[in-house]
Amino acid sequence: MSWITSIVLVTAEPAHIDTLARDLAQVDGVRETYLVAGGSPDIVAIIRTSTHDEIADLVTGVINKLDGVTRTETKIAFRRYSKEEEGAAFEAFGD
Repeated sequence: MSWITSIVLVTAEPAHIDTLARDLAQVDGVRETYLVAGGSPDIVAIIRTSTHDEIADLVTGVINKLDGVTRTETKIAFRRYSKEEEGAAFEAFGD
């Protein structure tokens, strides 16, 4: 199965940031959540779904309705780069 990875930038009410990050981590489809510094957004959530419709349902139907969310912005990843994958490719050719 091919997965679609999305990055959801979440702005939250200050009093809810920590609890909201924990709540987000428990939502089906959310793989990871990060508290981030430096202003808005307050939380970054990484989600993986099998369809674009699932992204829409998850963000608008679940994440946006969590207590403390004031705004979300969703980025859909279209290409992935990984240091680990790059190293594995070179190992296949030897030293």
